[in-house]
Amino acid sequence: MTLGTVVAAPRIGRPGPCVTIVALLLVAATFVPLGYIVSTFFSTGLHQTAELVFRPRVGELLRNTVGLVVCTVPICVALGVGLAWVVERTDVPGKTWWGPVFAAPLAVPAFVNSYAWVSAFPTMHGLWAGVVIATMSYFPLVYLPAAATLRRLDPAVEESARALGSGPVAVFTRIVLPQLRLAILGGGLLIALHLLAEYGAFVMVRFDTFTTAIFEQYQSSFAGAAGSMLAGVLVLCCLALLAAEAALRGRARYARIGGGAPRTATRIRLGIGAIPVLAGLVAVTAAALGVPLWTIGRWLRIGGATVWDFTEIGTSLAQTVGLALIAALLTTLCAFPVAWIAVRSTSAFARIIEGANYISSSLPGIVIALAMVTVTIHWAPPLYQTASMVVAAYVLLFLPRALVSVRAGLAQVPVGLEEASRALGKSGPATFFLVTLRLTAPAAAAAAALVFVAVATELTATLLLAPSGTRTLAMRFWALSGELDYAAAAPYALIMIVAAVPVTYLLFTHSRKAAGV
Repeated sequence: MTLGTVVAAPRIGRPGPCVTIVALLLVAATFVPLGYIVSTFFSTGLHQTAELVFRPRVGELLRNTVGLVVCTVPICVALGVGLAWVVERTDVPGKTWWGPVFAAPLAVPAFVNSYAWVSAFPTMHGLWAGVVIATMSYFPLVYLPAAATLRRLDPAVEESARALGSGPVAVFTRIVLPQLRLAILGGGLLIALHLLAEYGAFVMVRFDTFTTAIFEQYQSSFAGAAGSMLAGVLVLCCLALLAAEAALRGRARYARIGGGAPRTATRIRLGIGAIPVLAGLVAVTAAALGVPLWTIGRWLRIGGATVWDFTEIGTSLAQTVGLALIAALLTTLCAFPVAWIAVRSTSAFARIIEGANYISSSLPGIVIALAMVTVTIHWAPPLYQTASMVVAAYVLLFLPRALVSVRAGLAQVPVGLEEASRALGKSGPATFFLVTLRLTAPAAAAAAALVFVAVATELTATLLLAPSGTRTLAMRFWALSGELDYAAAAPYALIMIVAAVPVTYLLFTHSRKAAGV
């Protein structure tokens, strides 16, 4: 074996029955929302289903939703890729600071962003208001992977193209942009799925989408057939997006092979052009961060000390932290058996187990919540509107987030250490706790942190499933802003943002580590 050769780690045998059973139960739970949609179609009947689906209201919602996706995703892609190129490939002043700044908007929930923009510009409503708010909330989902990809690219290919006479535009479109395709498609898909699932942000700007209409139907007719049919159409839209992304992505991969050492690209000197570029960066920062922070600060100043009801805030904070901690722990634990099978097996069963758990991540929270409501009412009435169902919905919603981190952590555990532990007489569970869990602890902690913040700012599913008396930070913010008491809602918005900042910074640092920075 030559120096530097990478040898594939040996695999420990098939997963045990306990791991397999837990993984299969998780897969079965993942298919509950889809099963709910399919059973609703059959129970409603073909004729009534056609009447409920093929009606003007559904056509209007479809136009609104498709228009929102078609307008927002390209703008986010252009903005995210443009910002990533400026920060990573030019000598723009303050380049080390702009990266965290453009990741920071992820710490502001979309419904808080909407609250801020509507407070600052009360006439904002309709499609373009939704596009502006969604763009300012979601463009980092393209910026982060695009920036990480640009940091990994070998500049030798670009230099060769320039030596052969290609200009800057040709080099970017023919060399750089194709290598950003995976980042663009992945980020664009995430943004589109967020747009389909978002509720609060679009209610505030009075823009109807499938999710807002489903919630209205649920409030007026509980679990009526009309709302279920809308949920079915929404699920079809999500699956269509997944299929489109897979088709566009294809099987192409872009990787550097061969000898030599990687190096960073020479940054482009902007010269006098740095002034308008800086102005653009400041404008994006002002829109994405300045508006929400200024609005929240303004309402806190107007409300004064009276808006800080520490008893109410303390109750909401305690309930939020309690639910988030339980959900984060359970979700991370549930991710281990799935990640174990995915990492330690190459069988079709492993691919099915892992892939099935990503289905729930493509489904809006309102669909999962409606499925949980239907299941509990028909087959487990004592569980209806209990904290257990809320936590179960969180696990289904956010398991893929935990799975990504846990899978990466398990993949880095040397199998030889586990085999040595077993050879020394340790049992399988003892080996897991003494070796595997200790080595994957950082990845598991990152997974739990991601789930914690996601739960702390989750709104739609919580509104539908939370038992009476539950007042999370997001619910309390939503109730007060719905009453137009923007000053009283400001402390809750601020606390949610502050809680999300550390995890957002964690995402940024992980993206840089993945790029070898």
